[in-house]
Amino acid sequence: MKKIEVGVLGATGMVGQNFIRFLDGHPWFEVTWLGASDRSVGKPYHEAAAWRLEGDMPEAVARLTVQECKPETKAPKLVFSAMDASVATEIERAFAEAGHYVVSNSRNHRMEPDVPLLVPEINAAHLKLLEHQHKRGWKGAIVTNPNCSTVALTMGLAPLKPFGITQVIATTMQAVSGAGYPGVASFDIVGNVIPFIGGEEAKMESETLKILGEFAGDHIEFLPARVSSHCNRVPVLDGHTVTASVSLSRKATLQELIEAYDAFTAEPQKLKLPSAPPKPVLYLHAENRPQPRRDAWRDKGMTVTVGRLRTCAVLDYKFVCMAHNTIRGAAGAAVLNAELMVAQGYLK
Repeated sequence: MKKIEVGVLGATGMVGQNFIRFLDGHPWFEVTWLGASDRSVGKPYHEAAAWRLEGDMPEAVARLTVQECKPETKAPKLVFSAMDASVATEIERAFAEAGHYVVSNSRNHRMEPDVPLLVPEINAAHLKLLEHQHKRGWKGAIVTNPNCSTVALTMGLAPLKPFGITQVIATTMQAVSGAGYPGVASFDIVGNVIPFIGGEEAKMESETLKILGEFAGDHIEFLPARVSSHCNRVPVLDGHTVTASVSLSRKATLQELIEAYDAFTAEPQKLKLPSAPPKPVLYLHAENRPQPRRDAWRDKGMTVTVGRLRTCAVLDYKFVCMAHNTIRGAAGAAVLNAELMVAQGYLK
């Protein structure tokens, strides 16, 4: 197929750089447009952005001139947004109104009733909400991906959904890369744990229920469950780890639940989307796994790993899950969302 031209809003920041790295060599998409703040406009990308990721800045993107974050700057129809939350709302809406499809990593639109909060292996049907966005007068649309810690938790829970999830208690150990650059000061995080990440717990609790909910014509019926979360920043570079306890309405054996993990597959795998890992959720039987250093980069950072499933003395079962926060929890998640949109005909 002829490659689809795409743009990146907020291209100079850490999430924007992760988009550019993840899209380098993509079989469907080609980055041809970059948008950033006023101080970067008019500069070649290699001058505007201080590249902070492993390896070199992709050569083709390095030569692109950074544009204003406005749709009239000849941006392509499909744009990925890495905008800071402080400015994302109006900019993303302007692009959607003008006919662009915005696949956003920003939090601003996630909980709006007609905006899909998409994890393709869990709720591909939620893309049907896009039909209702046109009632706003938008010629395009906005699709969001969740908070990076929410991705790990919901992927860990998704294979258990057929057993009836009623209660969840989750504790996160979140990597420093999730705080962006320069992030947390080394004096604060080295040899330490910070038991607070602003807004994170509320996002996990609400986003989880929307993602695991059901499409109901013009809105999402949230999962009828209760979720409680504790969020912590730890001195790990990449990979958010979540420990979770869960209550189920249908009793099951440990073996049945492990078999559910092993059998779990979904629409991206059936469609063989380029960024979809062969096994979206991989259950590891070793008693000391998953671990961020050893498991975060599985299948280019797109596989979520689960382990240590066992009975819980308070709820029914407990387990550990882990996802690469800047890939599966950010750039890679958004690219997979766009691939699903292409495969389902939303970007004709």
